[in-house]
Amino acid sequence: MAGSVNKVVLVGNLGRDPEIRHTNAGKKIASFSIATSDVWKDTNGQRQEKTEWHRIVVFNPNIADFVEKFIHKGSKVYLEGALQTRKWTDNAGQERYVTEVVIGHYKGELVLLDSRGSDDAMGMDQSAGMSPDAGWDSTPSAGAPAPAADFDDEIPF
Repeated sequence: MAGSVNKVVLVGNLGRDPEIRHTNAGKKIASFSIATSDVWKDTNGQRQEKTEWHRIVVFNPNIADFVEKFIHKGSKVYLEGALQTRKWTDNAGQERYVTEVVIGHYKGELVLLDSRGSDDAMGMDQSAGMSPDAGWDSTPSAGAPAPAADFDDEIPF
């Protein structure tokens, strides 16, 4: 196999309102969690349900703007992103890890599926050729999260 694929597709509901932060350079980052659920009947015919929570981080400035304006607690969304694991050291000196679904600078998609948003609300799809802000700096690892030192504080979101 010549390459690999890191793509996550989720449909779920937000558990709380998104958090909007800015890097020291003023770049907007949106973060939120969505719940997905599996439902089945066990061997006794009883309905069972298992809910998984997924941490989502949006580094794309256009999609982060969309999240800020239209996405709220309870919103049902469709999203495409990539899995990324971050590592940091907490205030007690312990190494911590978190795995998140990242919607990067140039890849990813977010679509509002319910009617809670404005009539103007529509999905933001970077894979469809929409270009990011002209002032956005591109790096060889476009789509990678900003280094932890670029955030306002050392506590991950």
